[in-house]
Amino acid sequence: MKVLSVVGARPQFVKLSPVHRALQAAGHDHVIVHTGQHYAPELSSGLFADLEIPEPDTNLGIGSASHAVQTGSMIIGLESVFEDAHPDWVLVYGDTNSTIAASLTAVKMHLPIAHLEAGLRSGNRVMPEEHNRVVTDHLADLLLAPTTTAMRHLAAEGLAKRSKNVGDVMTDVCYRVRDFVASHPPTMPDAWTPAPNMVLATIHRAENTDDPSRLEFILNGLNHLGLPVLLVAHPRLVARSTTFGLPLSRDAVTPIASMNYTQMINALAHARGVVTDSGGLQKEAYLMRTACITVRTETEWPETLSDNWNVVDPNLQVDVAKHFSRDRAVRTSTPFGDGHAAVRVTHALEHCHARADERVRYFT
Repeated sequence: MKVLSVVGARPQFVKLSPVHRALQAAGHDHVIVHTGQHYAPELSSGLFADLEIPEPDTNLGIGSASHAVQTGSMIIGLESVFEDAHPDWVLVYGDTNSTIAASLTAVKMHLPIAHLEAGLRSGNRVMPEEHNRVVTDHLADLLLAPTTTAMRHLAAEGLAKRSKNVGDVMTDVCYRVRDFVASHPPTMPDAWTPAPNMVLATIHRAENTDDPSRLEFILNGLNHLGLPVLLVAHPRLVARSTTFGLPLSRDAVTPIASMNYTQMINALAHARGVVTDSGGLQKEAYLMRTACITVRTETEWPETLSDNWNVVDPNLQVDVAKHFSRDRAVRTSTPFGDGHAAVRVTHALEHCHARADERVRYFT
């Protein structure tokens, strides 16, 4: 069986890691295509080495552009790649422009599509990611859901027949790296100064960075949390803050260069709390048992809100001292699975490939 994975953004490389291991272990041919959506080295090529993923078989090198230009360029580039590869499955990940571009290309070419992390819904139709994930789910032949909540969303949209709860592959890699760094701490960036009360922060979404008044509001809020903040400077954040003339370095805020995945998990293990607008980091904080404030109006991971481990707070109004208190109930639930989701992904692909004549196609 030949599986062609299309990735392009940092969270997708993380999800790719355990899937690649599982496909290799099962003896399948795995082709990796990088669209180039994330073009900064620390967000792409460095992560492949960090996560022990082979270099992509193809890199389209699309880079940054408007949604239309970026997505259209990906579709044009992917068509010839798919024609040459003749994959049994086109496997897409998450909810980026790379996801929707690969799905549209594959469905036009009558290639089977599997969507990993299917069924997530934030309810926010302003988010480009929400449209990407919904459209991809309705195009895909096999919907690989990470949670029971995601399965309910898919069933509500009439997609239950092609859906399977495999668990969350990011849990696989998070647990593996967590166990590794416990005995092999990675070399951290120069600005890294682990302190008992340190807050780890990331801000990168368009709704938080593209408006100068909104960005200044968030930076000022971080500065007045009452705890030292280590702000991971995503390339988008650096570009916008430079354009707007807004300093990232503040009295209580220390900017730090983007970290690789191993470094981020190590930072999470030492952080008092997390402030982020990232979908992946709020879940990783939950898995690492680190309290989180999500600077958004909603989350596609409602499971993280249980027992107040995560709180949605777009205006940073939560009582930080209380929320980041270490006196928190022991969490026993495991809504994201047992750390073996990638094996179940492989089994699902094998099963559907073997029964190709019964595959559900085109909304039947």
